[in-house]
Amino acid sequence: MSILDNLAKQLFSKAIDDQVHARLAAAETENSFLVGVRSATESDRDRYSYDRDQVLDQALEAWRVNPLARRIVGFTTQYAVGGGIEPYCKHEETRAFIKAFWNHRLNKMDVRTSELCDELTRSGNLFILLSTDAAGMSYIRAVPARDIEKIESTGNDVDQELQIYPKANLENMQPEAWPVYDEVQDERSEDGSFRTVMLHYAINRPVGAQWGESDLAPLLKWLSRYANWLEDRARLNRYRTTFLYVVKAKFASEAERVARQRALNMNPPSPGSILVTDESEEWSVIAPNLDSQDANTDGLALKKMIASGAGVPLHFLAEPESATRTTAEAAGGPTFRHFEQRQKFFLWVIEDLLRVALKRRGQVDRSIQEDEEIEVKGTDISARDNISLALAATNIVNALGNVRNRGLIDDAELLRLVYRFAGEAVDVEEMLKRGKAAGPVETPGQKKQPGGGGDYVPSVGSGSLNPETGDLKPSASGESD
Repeated sequence: MSILDNLAKQLFSKAIDDQVHARLAAAETENSFLVGVRSATESDRDRYSYDRDQVLDQALEAWRVNPLARRIVGFTTQYAVGGGIEPYCKHEETRAFIKAFWNHRLNKMDVRTSELCDELTRSGNLFILLSTDAAGMSYIRAVPARDIEKIESTGNDVDQELQIYPKANLENMQPEAWPVYDEVQDERSEDGSFRTVMLHYAINRPVGAQWGESDLAPLLKWLSRYANWLEDRARLNRYRTTFLYVVKAKFASEAERVARQRALNMNPPSPGSILVTDESEEWSVIAPNLDSQDANTDGLALKKMIASGAGVPLHFLAEPESATRTTAEAAGGPTFRHFEQRQKFFLWVIEDLLRVALKRRGQVDRSIQEDEEIEVKGTDISARDNISLALAATNIVNALGNVRNRGLIDDAELLRLVYRFAGEAVDVEEMLKRGKAAGPVETPGQKKQPGGGGDYVPSVGSGSLNPETGDLKPSASGESD
């Protein structure tokens, strides 16, 4: 090894030692004390605590100050909640309690559902604190995910949560953990009271993780870059109309030049005025030359990244990507599916809350049927989807009616295909039982299936399919073959 190699190795080793010593000697602060630290009860699939808190803070700040972030969160709520959520139950007493719980002035579920959906989208977690009085009426309050310290789960299953610990504050330096609702162990105490419990719901949660992820989490960096780019463009365009006069002349001395400049500064020419000079002075203007040809492309590229992460087409973000209506409608398909999935999850959250409230009420009021089926309905995602589904259902009924009349398929297969093209998922066997219990209703244009055991199907004759409406044109005889 040469002398130069030894010298380089020593210098390199010394530089590394200096960096290590500098890091070890750095003073610990609130920002560096918990860096890289993870609780023993937390899952390895979750973010570090400091990283999660930072993302939650940034998501809330973006929602407050960034119009695009506010709009993305609003989109999800407007589609998932829409015009409102309506719970329904067939049992009369149970339905009356659900209505009382829903409309109670301390719950105000018609208004609170929008707030809950906003919080779920913004933070990725929904921590619901549920308290119940001695009469069995429950009240819910949402706790910000930023105020939660950790989630304690069973050792072999992170989904079976046991306790949720809030963060300490000046008023309560050692807060008690909230127990997670457990249906088996949830019983009234001797004085008839219920303990306050916590329910946790999460979205965008990786398998094996305890915490959910905000919908804004992957967009925060690009939202910030787009905002900075837009602010720079606005600032440059503001100064685009600014210009400077340049006066060229032959001066006998520097003092004469300074005197002339001082005179012009004291009385500069106003815009639109006429300036007359002699041949000894030459006036010109210096204006900023902003090459803005690529500015639109740069901004569109940033906005495309934001739209891709949010799962919405560009025209949802006030950016008409295409002038054709067909392209805009086709781009909305995947977006509506995303909102459909979110609506399905949020309706399940509401149903689960109602289940807990019913079970607690059932311990006080025996007329309540705890296991009664609850149906929570939301508004349709897209009215255009309803038109397409209605047309598809009409076409499939007309197409399969003749097949059913020929005995090639049974009632269950016909009903399954009809509901499939109608976009609804139902229990076919249960629907058949309900239909037989209700009895057949014979209307004009229907005939009884020979030997079919009381089931009626449409009598569809042979004919051709109208390409415009999708309806089946009957033949001249009007009878099936």
